[in-house]
Amino acid sequence: MWEPERSTVATDERQLVGHTGAFSLRMTVPGAQVPVAGVTLVAVRPTHRRRGILRDLMRAQLTEIYEAGVEPVAALTASEPAIYGRFGYGLASDHQEIVVRKLARELRPVAGIDDVKIKYVDIRESLDTCTALHNRLAADRPGMFQHDERWQDYVTGDNVTSDPANGSARRCVLAERDGEVTGFAYYRTKRAEKRYVQVSRVHAVDLASHAALWRYLLEPDLLSETRYGNLPSDDPLLELLLDPREPGPITRDGIWVRPVDVARALAARTYSREIDVVLAVSDGFLPWNSGTWHLTGGPTGAACEATARSADLTIDVRELGAMYLGRPSLVRLGAAGLVQEHTAGALSAASEAFSTSRLPWLDTGF
Repeated sequence: MWEPERSTVATDERQLVGHTGAFSLRMTVPGAQVPVAGVTLVAVRPTHRRRGILRDLMRAQLTEIYEAGVEPVAALTASEPAIYGRFGYGLASDHQEIVVRKLARELRPVAGIDDVKIKYVDIRESLDTCTALHNRLAADRPGMFQHDERWQDYVTGDNVTSDPANGSARRCVLAERDGEVTGFAYYRTKRAEKRYVQVSRVHAVDLASHAALWRYLLEPDLLSETRYGNLPSDDPLLELLLDPREPGPITRDGIWVRPVDVARALAARTYSREIDVVLAVSDGFLPWNSGTWHLTGGPTGAACEATARSADLTIDVRELGAMYLGRPSLVRLGAAGLVQEHTAGALSAASEAFSTSRLPWLDTGF
């Protein structure tokens, strides 16, 4: 997975003391798929902390991305969420961690669910089929990215044949209807303080297939519960369970997004309604982004350029990154005092334009 040519390192007398890298991703944003730098492998030696090394690594990396002119946006997942906001990253998606006990597995009726066939397949032999279906779905959901051969191996290569933590091999089931593959799921069965199903991935093209896969995952004999740590926050399962309390969803942070080139980033996505707004953007880390930007566009495309016009809204680049994929709303950020409105009605209108019909979701961590 590592792309060594994308590493930035810090050294002290020939000793490696800091590192950051990036994956070259093609990620879905509202209305488009764009190149995104997936920041990863960030570390500073404990002996060299509090010397500004991480700050210098972040600035060097983002400057290199900007000067290359390919990726208008950087993104990461954060082991410690408090770290990256000061470098301009905003929380752009979340997901739910759930546990469903076997006694509370019952779902509401779903039309067509009994027409869906669930079958075991070899996880390796089905890899191309599952990847094709994943990429089809990824093209429609902000925050997801296309899986190539590297990512195929990544999502199946972590202890596929065995799990040292008292678990089975990773398994794959397909959902089929009329001979067509309509979904798949990856999971293990595990033994700890209790026996349970550990789900790692569920994808389906329609509600009936989605519900059929979950019915299968919730029902295994001799297992007390089903766990999943990465359920989309708008997943139908949360509405289909008869007992809405049962999954006990815990919200976790997902992907953090950082515009590297504000004008190109805003022009790269589309908007749910026509937008014509002037944004005063502050960026204390990458000075080329600070300024006043005129954003116009709509559902078919957008343009963004520097302007001398008075701003309708003032926003920091961190909040711009947070809302880039369509969540949270600008109105919500404004209510928290993180966006200032200078033109009456501009906040509400821009909020509607930036919003998306589906919440962003990072299905593959990196």
